[in-house]
Amino acid sequence: MTREEKSQVIQDLTAVLAGTNTLYLADISGLNAKNTSNLRRACFKAGVQLSVVKNTLLAKAMEASDKDFGALPSVLKGNTSMMIAEASNAPAKLIKDFRKKSKKPLLKGAFAEESVYIGDEQLDALVDIKSREELIGEIIGLLQSPAKNVISALQSGGQKLSGILKTLSEK
Repeated sequence: MTREEKSQVIQDLTAVLAGTNTLYLADISGLNAKNTSNLRRACFKAGVQLSVVKNTLLAKAMEASDKDFGALPSVLKGNTSMMIAEASNAPAKLIKDFRKKSKKPLLKGAFAEESVYIGDEQLDALVDIKSREELIGEIIGLLQSPAKNVISALQSGGQKLSGILKTLSEK
């Protein structure tokens, strides 16, 4: 790879990093061709972009990026696959689900919701992160529940009153 090609790859990676808030680094070495194909297929279905990157080029792209990746460049050793998604917990759920059948992929680190997570033991914490849509849904549900309680109380009170009036009129 020539210097110009490397420079172009670094620029492309920097642009990708600037356009995402969710970046997972995983180790998929040791997967056979069938499992790798299944992982790529699962990523496509989940809306996760999976690509294998060179560690040095990704580290330089992280340095050139305006985001603070903290200690994430320190995990760039060995085989590294980059997973990018809109939902911050989608790659974590995908990895956890895929590991029911295989021991890989192993999570090296992640950048999600402006936070850096290092190590495979952080996978459960990443699965529990709620997406923006889930948070908005919860807030709307919380805002609607007091109004629903008032309306149901008013409706039940009207039914009780009509039942009492009907009973009195029958007597």
